[in-house]
Amino acid sequence: MDNSRKYIVQLIIILVGITFLTKLFSIQVLDTKYAKAANSNIINKVIDYPYRGIIYDRNGELIVYNTPQYNLTVIPNDVKKLDTIKFCEVFEITKEEFDEKINAARRFSYVQPSIFIKMLSNEDLARVQDHLVDFRGFNVQARTTRAYTKPVLSNALGYVSEVSKRQLERDTTNYYQQGDYIGQSGIEAYYEEYLRGRRGVKYKIKNVKGIEKGDFEDGKYDTLSIPGENLTTTIDLRLQEYGKELLEGKAGSIVAIEPSSGEILSLVSGPSYDPGLLTGRKYSTNFSAISLDTAKPLFNRPLMAQYRPGSIFKIIQALIALQEGAISRSTYIPCIMRPMKCHYHGPGETLVGAITNSCNPYFYNVMKRVVNTGLSEDSYEDTRLGLSSWTENVKSFGLGEPLGIDLPNEKTGLVPSVEYYDRAYNNRPWKYSNIYSIAIGEGENLVVPIQMANFAAIVANRGYYYIPHLVKSIGNSGQPLPQYLEKHFTTVDTKHFDVAVEAMAEVVRSGTGQYRAKLKDIEVCGKTGTVQNDPMPDHSVFIAFAPKDNPKIAVSVYVEDAGQGARAAASIASLMIEKYLLGETERPHIEEFVKKGEFLY
Repeated sequence: MDNSRKYIVQLIIILVGITFLTKLFSIQVLDTKYAKAANSNIINKVIDYPYRGIIYDRNGELIVYNTPQYNLTVIPNDVKKLDTIKFCEVFEITKEEFDEKINAARRFSYVQPSIFIKMLSNEDLARVQDHLVDFRGFNVQARTTRAYTKPVLSNALGYVSEVSKRQLERDTTNYYQQGDYIGQSGIEAYYEEYLRGRRGVKYKIKNVKGIEKGDFEDGKYDTLSIPGENLTTTIDLRLQEYGKELLEGKAGSIVAIEPSSGEILSLVSGPSYDPGLLTGRKYSTNFSAISLDTAKPLFNRPLMAQYRPGSIFKIIQALIALQEGAISRSTYIPCIMRPMKCHYHGPGETLVGAITNSCNPYFYNVMKRVVNTGLSEDSYEDTRLGLSSWTENVKSFGLGEPLGIDLPNEKTGLVPSVEYYDRAYNNRPWKYSNIYSIAIGEGENLVVPIQMANFAAIVANRGYYYIPHLVKSIGNSGQPLPQYLEKHFTTVDTKHFDVAVEAMAEVVRSGTGQYRAKLKDIEVCGKTGTVQNDPMPDHSVFIAFAPKDNPKIAVSVYVEDAGQGARAAASIASLMIEKYLLGETERPHIEEFVKKGEFLY
């Protein structure tokens, strides 16, 4: 009995020994994952960041490109025998900054790399590179940052910066990691998915001193980064530079569109900033200064500023009235200076003359005929019914809601509706006599400059538009996003637009735009607007397109606190048209007038 028990114990010991030997053989010979784990203390995982897609103008001129920069990373567990005083001298930081950064890195992870110093330039790297061997646990990570060929288009391009904690929490794709960069506004944000590319990873062997000795297993486990897609924009860089020059020292916007495609030729916001300020190591300092600037250079006026449309709106009123049969082109209405005043232009007008001379009483009566049609004997109910139809017609021109441009933060403007006035009057009765100021583009009407440029394109196209957009082609596709290839029609028949075109041509030929918007060999169609801005001076507004037949460019210009639309805005719009169609201005006196900027004298 004792002998059999002894044999059983011996057998068990032998089986356990065989099991351990088999497992040891498997670990050391067959299964490489354990070998990799054992080697982890000498393998450095390096993220291979992709090149962000670069951005061109419509003619192939480079606008945005990448320039090399470097991050210094740290793995706290690997930091050994560090001469902190020497480190701070080499990297030009204080001991307090060092302590703050190393503590932040430890809070993140003792064994994973995190960024210690961001955005070292080529010059910085050359200065510190020979010292890195003395600083175990610290490594250089190659990155790129954005650079710009011209200090223009900053509000449209947007900027790139490190992904925030909040953005990481909201990232449902789980693509982003701490230290990644992301488009924060403009084209950079809207087309982030295309521009960012895809990260890769490389495994590097380092010795006990932290010196890199080559690729781990000849790069067997490395993955290559994939560069982002390049973008070709619709912008004419030369025209954009000229628009910036004309708007220098002024607050306002210039938007130029190619009517036949919806492609934005120029998008100028003033005042603005140099996009190069929001790159590199001084990003935080510069961003803070720009954000606190009372002139609001980060405010993208073409998309975000909301103004009353002023007299430009009279063209929309005329088109809707023609569609509804409330007037014809020969309808004559006396200018009796009531219930709103008007500048003197004769005893009365037909439609073309009323637009040409911007007659306020004429359009008071036009809208009254549109809104009060006699559908109800109750004047209050009749106004509600008429305004409901009017609102839908106005919205078909792309007003009162986002157009859908390929930029974030587009504002809607306001087309007042029955529901709006019910709220405004706390559900008390209201009728046309309470709201008639909207007939001439004042009162509750609000538009955004991009919408007014699009309206000019609608008239140029005789009734339809493409959604304005800034990107002409993604990668090698040769196409924009699909939504920018679709025609959008208004509720007004094409036949009625001939009157609007004729009237806008007459505005420049002999009306309020004749002194500064007329060009020698190009027939410009336009409309002035002077927008009330109490207690400050009025805003100067002008929309236009040219040539009259087969138009190539449509423009809207808003210059804040600049007075009459026929002065500042009309001058700038005509210069932009001239520059785009002819390549230069033939009216240096108008250019000088604009640059001088004394519009109220």
